[in-house]
Amino acid sequence: MEAFLISTGIVALAEIGDKTQLLAFILAAKFRKPLPIIVGILVATIANHAFAGALGAWITSLVAPGTMRWVLGLSFIAMAVWTLIPDKMDDDEAALARYGVFGTTLIAFFLAEMGDKTQVATVALAAQYQAVVAVVAGTTLGMMIANVPAVLLGDRIANRIPVRVVHAIAAAIFAVLGIATLLGAGGSLGF
Repeated sequence: MEAFLISTGIVALAEIGDKTQLLAFILAAKFRKPLPIIVGILVATIANHAFAGALGAWITSLVAPGTMRWVLGLSFIAMAVWTLIPDKMDDDEAALARYGVFGTTLIAFFLAEMGDKTQVATVALAAQYQAVVAVVAGTTLGMMIANVPAVLLGDRIANRIPVRVVHAIAAAIFAVLGIATLLGAGGSLGF
């Protein structure tokens, strides 16, 4: 349950102001069809984060526990710093309209998440907790918590969210996880 809750919270916070949330705003404004956009986000996120979670689990099978503790700890601290760097939207990600609303959303979100901080966080969380299903479910829920309101409410909420404060909170959580991991938290997991 801890893996699920931490994964949900971290990704929901980290996603605010992220390029995929900006993409959700753009798609909502362009197509004005929330249901296929939401389903596209869900399917793309499940596919992307399932891959990331499996990668995280696989990495733990290759790396010695002591080394993994350092890799994870430093990864979480790097995620804290990365979370403080604002994302920018690529024009190419919004230029996929020929695939319809669902197809455009699916392709754009899947590609936008490749190498994105929430995908990297999913890899690290899956390695940390060794609970791929709970982590993927949590990170997917976190993505939906951040992106569904963006689709449904669009520009009405974009300017009301204090993005810097939310990013600072997410960065603090990543930093605490990184420091706790470096100090030996998760020892029961073999790190």
